[in-house]
Amino acid sequence: MNTSAMTISRILHAGYLFECEGTRIAFDTIFENPFSRNCHAFPQLRFDTDAIRRQRFDAVFISHFHDDHCSLDSLDLLDRATPIYLYCIFDELFDMIRQLGFSHVQPLRLNETVDIGPFQVTPREAMDADVDSMFQVRAAGLNVLNVVDSWIDDTTLGQLVDEGPWDMVLWPFQTMRELEVLAPSRHAAAPPALPEEWIAQLQALQPRYVVPSSCQFLQEPWSWYSRAFFPISYARFGREVGAALPQAQVVRLNPGVSVRLDATSLQPAPRLPWVIPVGDQDVDYVYEGNASAPPTSEIARHFAPLSAAQRERVLDYCRNELAGQYGEVEASSDYFDQPRVWQLSVFDSDGKATHWRYRLEDGQATLDAAAEPLGWTTEIPATKLYGALEQGESMTTMYMRINDTVFDQDTERDLLDADVVDDPLICCLFSAIFGAYQAAQLRRLLAR
Repeated sequence: MNTSAMTISRILHAGYLFECEGTRIAFDTIFENPFSRNCHAFPQLRFDTDAIRRQRFDAVFISHFHDDHCSLDSLDLLDRATPIYLYCIFDELFDMIRQLGFSHVQPLRLNETVDIGPFQVTPREAMDADVDSMFQVRAAGLNVLNVVDSWIDDTTLGQLVDEGPWDMVLWPFQTMRELEVLAPSRHAAAPPALPEEWIAQLQALQPRYVVPSSCQFLQEPWSWYSRAFFPISYARFGREVGAALPQAQVVRLNPGVSVRLDATSLQPAPRLPWVIPVGDQDVDYVYEGNASAPPTSEIARHFAPLSAAQRERVLDYCRNELAGQYGEVEASSDYFDQPRVWQLSVFDSDGKATHWRYRLEDGQATLDAAAEPLGWTTEIPATKLYGALEQGESMTTMYMRINDTVFDQDTERDLLDADVVDDPLICCLFSAIFGAYQAAQLRRLLAR
């Protein structure tokens, strides 16, 4: 029997456990369902958190700061002596993890290898190097590339080809439509096909095994996002990659599933006992384009009503704070270089809206109830706006609806060059704040 092998187990989303010669290292550890507020595991599962607390990992590697990869609620389950290696350009997140009690929290540097027992883990540069990274993992004479959910540019691809041959690639198989669902009436349905560059890159890497990775979640059962967010199915990924790489094997790893990789084969291994499957595990995505997006008034009814104090927090923000924040941010396009009237509509849990109109001019926002004609609109459930203000809720969970109307001819022409993330509410909530989600987690965890 060949003893030069590593065992690879899927946890959830981009989370993996690698084991070799008694050493165990984990990547992007998320032990929550749902995670990131409204990401429900797909296929469905539950975690045995007591068993997770008894696990001992020789190191945990985190590819980037997004809350579906770095969650303090999940890290809270781990022994505080566990070394944490994090790729992040912001010092604040390292401080948060240390405040949680971890004594060994180290920054990762691109192309600098970390040795953990038999493992050599090397962060590689992703297309957006200010945000995320990839991992090259070597052990037992094997070479695995964990792309996480990054994109690869030509320079890095050439470097990765030189680092081959590759035994396995964990490849992000979804092209999530995070921005398109913000303005569904202004986007055509994306074709359910893999990007051409993905196929070309996989052909250049020539791995023995390809695992469709990341994106193991759906939104709430009632959510139209679950039919509009994910264009690619496991079946399509298998067909397209299989046709383009006939020498490779496409291997689906559901949460908890383990495989033993060696120089000549890939064999099943005992599954992770603390990742417990619930129901059918061979489910697949169903894509319906923009899926007849329901109005925000209907979506808002799915959320619990705010308390009086919470509602006042939202009202105070709209009346007072938002205008001041707008003066501190800058849009990435020139659409707002000329005066615009912006309407923000906040929907309570019975579907009723409160409308706020702001005149946006010279980088300032001024409440003006009579301002017209409109040049931009934003809709949001009140509960979600409160979640962003006090709980660090991210843009992709807030069910914002942008410019879901028809403007005058001149405005429509100008909007062709505008970016949806120039939305004034998005800019105010997210442009000047880092780590709001983790900061809210930390406050709650430390207050126990």
